[in-house]
Amino acid sequence: MFFKDFKKFETEIAGRPFVVEVGKMAQLSGGSCLVRYGETNILCTATMAPKPRDGVDFFPLSVDFEEKLYSVGKIPGSFQRREGRASEKAVLASRVIDRPIRPLFPKDMRNDVSVVATVMSVDQDCSPEITAMLGVSIALSISEIPWRGPISGVSVGLIDGEFVINPTAAQREVSRMAVTVASTSDLVAMIEAGAKEVTNEEMYNGIMFAHKENQRIVEFIKGIAAEVGKEKVDFPSNDPDPEMYEAIKEFSIDDIRVALDTDDKRIRDERLKPIYEAVHAKFDEIYPEMEFKIDECLYKIQKYVVRRWLLDDGKRVDGRGIDEIRPLNAEIDLLDRVHGSGMFTRGQTQVLTVTTLGPMSDVQLLDGIDEEENKRYIHHYNFPSFSVGETKPSRGPGRREIGHGALAERALLPVIPTVEEFPYCIRLVSEVLSSNGSTSQGAICGSTLSLMAAGVPIKAPVAGISCGLITEGDRFMTMVDIQGLEDFFGDMDFKVAGTHKGITAIQMDLKVDGLTPAIIKEALEKTYKARIHILDDIMLPVIPEPRKELSKYAPKMLTTQIPVDKISEVIGKQGKVIQKICAECNCKVDVEEDGTIYICSVDIDNANRALMMINTIANDPEIGAIYNGVVTRIMDFGAFVEIAPGKEGLVHISQLDVKRTDKVTDVVNVGDEVIVKVREIDDQGRLNLSRREALIDVEGLVPENDVSDAPRRPSHGRNGGHRPRRN
Repeated sequence: MFFKDFKKFETEIAGRPFVVEVGKMAQLSGGSCLVRYGETNILCTATMAPKPRDGVDFFPLSVDFEEKLYSVGKIPGSFQRREGRASEKAVLASRVIDRPIRPLFPKDMRNDVSVVATVMSVDQDCSPEITAMLGVSIALSISEIPWRGPISGVSVGLIDGEFVINPTAAQREVSRMAVTVASTSDLVAMIEAGAKEVTNEEMYNGIMFAHKENQRIVEFIKGIAAEVGKEKVDFPSNDPDPEMYEAIKEFSIDDIRVALDTDDKRIRDERLKPIYEAVHAKFDEIYPEMEFKIDECLYKIQKYVVRRWLLDDGKRVDGRGIDEIRPLNAEIDLLDRVHGSGMFTRGQTQVLTVTTLGPMSDVQLLDGIDEEENKRYIHHYNFPSFSVGETKPSRGPGRREIGHGALAERALLPVIPTVEEFPYCIRLVSEVLSSNGSTSQGAICGSTLSLMAAGVPIKAPVAGISCGLITEGDRFMTMVDIQGLEDFFGDMDFKVAGTHKGITAIQMDLKVDGLTPAIIKEALEKTYKARIHILDDIMLPVIPEPRKELSKYAPKMLTTQIPVDKISEVIGKQGKVIQKICAECNCKVDVEEDGTIYICSVDIDNANRALMMINTIANDPEIGAIYNGVVTRIMDFGAFVEIAPGKEGLVHISQLDVKRTDKVTDVVNVGDEVIVKVREIDDQGRLNLSRREALIDVEGLVPENDVSDAPRRPSHGRNGGHRPRRN
């Protein structure tokens, strides 16, 4: 055989074959495998640089989930007809893979590691994200790269009260939750969840259900590594010299304790500056060309202080109780012309979210490897440098911003009204104005306020909160609403969003290998209590429910359904009819293939006028119906009146007025708006109209020859019970 090292390993996951091929492709990488799950095929590789990168104080890991559109039989829609920058979903998939594998690398390693999952074939029933996570775990496990894996990842759904591992595309449509869980052999390493208001118990049981399946798959991967894995290599440690660390610690720890003991990030930063200067003044000469290591020692000392306060004293840097939330504030209507705005402040974290409503033609078109072709609800999150007191130039959204925006979007999606209930495209933009921890959860709270202020009829308000963790051996403690230092120096950022009824989203970031069931249960309980407090005591007193009316600056939307065979008449030849309606009514009209019509205008009267025009075209005029029309032509025997584009009828001279008319132009001229009533529709569909009868019915006017016998106004009302259809 040409590929002498080729090996194939097989198992089943959720009743579908999972096949791993090693030794055939990408053999120059550190570790590689082709994984096949159903008909989803992904090439996964892991490669490490031979030497550490100079001048970095972090582990340089890159994870890329590369979508190839040939995997779903598509040609890219770009001008170049090739894949460009990673799509939002590819970035999110990369982050989901990154989070469980990163903590398992040595913390003092500085060699670049590149992990690439190339999607080559997609079976929509077999998630490429899950397949890639498993493939990456295998590639790392069989490589020479130091790594404490393997991990496994599966998704779990909840259908008719039963948990389902890796639900199919059809099952995902009806599932109450979509939870991705990654695990090591004994700990839960990552949770990423979207849900339709599930309870804490349902979420916890679903996580444990997935964890059990992950443990089985981890053993399968261990078997592969045992058979074909390479020996792990040594690497040069980048930890500071212990003697240097202890000397700097003894010199500075008391000052660092004083500097950190404040609830104001600005004061803390100002207090630390002279400490850094004093340390460098003393130790730069003792340890020449080690300035970088000295800074790392100072970072580690701060981490030591914060963790000892939390674990030993139950003390937080800002003096709060362990389960106490920072001061909260909620506001709406901060911006004049936008359709809705809401600002949520938690301590020194502040997020302003703006809602914009648009017609359905504004939906975002997607060009990806799944079956979703467009997105009606869009959530963007911006994190400018000024929010943390820095001066970096804006270069567009990074992976973190994309991830936080997607988390907020996922949290609110279950409460967004359907298109039938609210026929608008909805865009939210969360602007981080100040950041000291948990801005993504602040974005969720601010977004709820903004949506309700804009009049979007959300099904329930949503709030979000984070839970932190400090571990030491078997000891652990959790704390609610972590600020920046507790995030940097802690072991977990467990973010949970939900309504009164249940959870809508979870995202868990870890710096340790994983969580025990007890930690997960405690985090769910604490975040539930916190978000109910935020909803009931802070957000709902500001705006208890969505406004009943939209902003005067927001477009007003009307919908109607017409027969499919009438679509061509509404659009007209070369679009002339629909263009005329839009021009006359100052509106935007979108026509769907199924005959659904969306009419959008800032002025509701214009929207109603366009709606009547469309209904008149699509539904033939009825005898007795009254319309507003425009005179298009004058003849000796009468006037032609257009009641809708393409719908014209004759008003005979005898039907022009309640009194005798000798000359048509004595009553009307071309361009005049007139009210008319349909008297007759002949065999050829031609309309005979009457202005005379319309004036009698609507205005209550009396014909000249009936003055002595009829009242000036009908007794049952000014309009005689009739209203004209407004075109």
